Amino acid sequence: MFLSSLMALSAVLIMGVISPGPSFIFVARNAVARSRLHGLVTALGTGAGAAIFSIMAMLGLQKVLTAVPELFIGLKVAGGLYLLWLGYKIFRGSAQPMDFSASGMDGNRSLLKTFRDGLYTQLSNPKTALVFASIFTAVLPAQIPTAFYYIVPLMSFLIDVSWYSLVALVLSADRPRRVYLRLKRRIDIATATVLGALGLRLIATSLTR
Repeated sequence: MFLSSLMALSAVLIMGVISPGPSFIFVARNAVARSRLHGLVTALGTGAGAAIFSIMAMLGLQKVLTAVPELFIGLKVAGGLYLLWLGYKIFRGSAQPMDFSASGMDGNRSLLKTFRDGLYTQLSNPKTALVFASIFTAVLPAQIPTAFYYIVPLMSFLIDVSWYSLVALVLSADRPRRVYLRLKRRIDIATATVLGALGLRLIATSLTR
């Protein structure tokens, strides 16, 4: 059961992290406008933010679900509705071009400040907190094993850093960047479809139990 929960969590986190958002834009802009290294360091910052969010989500869920188990169903429904809304927003924005312009960016910014920028970008996005809360409620057991408090933050960090490092490596090269921008609409539609399906499934399973 615990292994299946971790596998489900990792799959959903991967789908969540690849959906375009502020962190994606920030990593991409740093990689394009400053350097590939700046993009990679930004990815480390967003990964640290993801680990912090995962710890906060688990601590909050553990307390709430232990005190009021009835909230579990309500949280699942709310999480499902949010995922549906997020999928809708991504679908609506699928035709909009992404702006990677370097206007106002300091090309000599230190790597430490770049890491901090990535961390702050992640932590300042309330949607990310809601995504973590929704996903964790959906796939983690009500009684969270102690080992999960170590495994899940590390897993969240590695997934986030791996994806955004790939983004930095790909979009810092001219040809792959053009390919991504050409396929952006299809990628966004696929992501929106998966998130919408997950939201519907989450609501359906909540109401039938």
